[in-house]
Amino acid sequence: MKKILIFLFLSAAFVGVAQELTLKKGGVVNTVPVGATGSESFSLYLPTSFEGSKTWPIVYIFDLNGKGGRAIHKYREVAEKQGVILAASNNLSDSLSTSENIAITGRMLNTVIKILPIQKYRTYAFGFDNGARLASVLPIFIQEIKGVISAGAAYPNLELLDSRIPFHFIGIVGTEDYSYSEMKAGVKMFDKYKYSNNLLVFNGGHQWPSVDYLNTSLDILTLSGMEKGAIEKSTTFINDSYDRNIQEVQALIASNKLTQAENLMGELIDVYRNLREVDQLKDQHRSLRKDKQFKAMKRNEKNAFLKESFIKEDYVYYLEEDIVTYNYNNLGWWNYQMGELGKYQKSRIRAEQEMGKRLLNYLNLLIEVNIQTQQEAKPIDQDALSLLWMLKTITDPENYEYYLRIISSSAKIEDYGTSLFYLEELLKKGYTDKEALYALENTALLRITPEFNEIVAKYLKDARYDNIQE
Repeated sequence: MKKILIFLFLSAAFVGVAQELTLKKGGVVNTVPVGATGSESFSLYLPTSFEGSKTWPIVYIFDLNGKGGRAIHKYREVAEKQGVILAASNNLSDSLSTSENIAITGRMLNTVIKILPIQKYRTYAFGFDNGARLASVLPIFIQEIKGVISAGAAYPNLELLDSRIPFHFIGIVGTEDYSYSEMKAGVKMFDKYKYSNNLLVFNGGHQWPSVDYLNTSLDILTLSGMEKGAIEKSTTFINDSYDRNIQEVQALIASNKLTQAENLMGELIDVYRNLREVDQLKDQHRSLRKDKQFKAMKRNEKNAFLKESFIKEDYVYYLEEDIVTYNYNNLGWWNYQMGELGKYQKSRIRAEQEMGKRLLNYLNLLIEVNIQTQQEAKPIDQDALSLLWMLKTITDPENYEYYLRIISSSAKIEDYGTSLFYLEELLKKGYTDKEALYALENTALLRITPEFNEIVAKYLKDARYDNIQE
């Protein structure tokens, strides 16, 4: 049975009047009010081992979709294993400015430290993508945060770093993530500025990391605290975590993921060298770096990164040119590029496979950013926006949303030829929502044409011509 903790607050500065707040152990509390008005809130998870008589480490999770509870649910297992509190704001948004999100975060932190006994030197920020970028800059403005775990995003602005405000940065990234090369380069910059940092690499794309990788990150932060004397040293914890990581190294070697194994070895040597003996690991590391197969893989990876950087530059240049000149004729070139990316993804060289997936993810992101820019412009440049939607049907052909947008916008200006072309392309991809088609905005006149209904009947068996109501 879940235990209930009841806190009674009498501080007028916090709530204005006495208020009873009930928090559960071992269960997510989705709405904990912030401040007196309660206009903001955060989600909270207390591990089942929580006791109010001692202080606790805390991980603030940053999801800029304003769904803190969802992020916390994903990592409850970490809270139990690590004995940490999880908290996440429900009000953060990527539509707000960085300063507004920082202010929201500050108000949440102030509330948390008033209601919970938090360990001063074990306050961490963890986020993914834009949430990671926000988490990364927080230690500069909120100095209680001593560690950052950034998934899928490099540090946003190295000029913000200040050696007088040290914190530990841990990056987590997939080998197919478009941020991979940028995050690897960022590690070198952290070394240059003499910031404690680590980079954990997994097989996968642009996504929230698994529970295992967050556990490993928190282990590293705990070990760093032990090394600095901020946390009491535990030989058992040190050796157990070391053994788990060595098992992961062996698993990577067994699956022939030698570059990842070498990266993890280097990180482990850095983490444990001042805490325990690592001579055997150093020997294995040196041996792997001399291995011919590893050298070939490392060379392939280096070549892929170089090629990737050139291709990214081409994408940025040609997309910019096409938008400015409304170059619909260049859609064929983009279709050709998709074919090239498909070849990379089918390559026998793993580094090229991963590069192909990274570039596809990068290209889709680049187009989506430009779509957002055009949608926020006043007035909206509909020709540029339509071009970008057409590009999305090439780079992300299974995403039906963009076909529908083109059909609607083209019908609005009575460009029925374009509408009918993308209608058929949409149905070829397997779209089946007939009701949505016949309710699509701006298509009232298009829907009564024989051509529209013939295409619908061809792929969906029955047209709805005789049932149309305006």
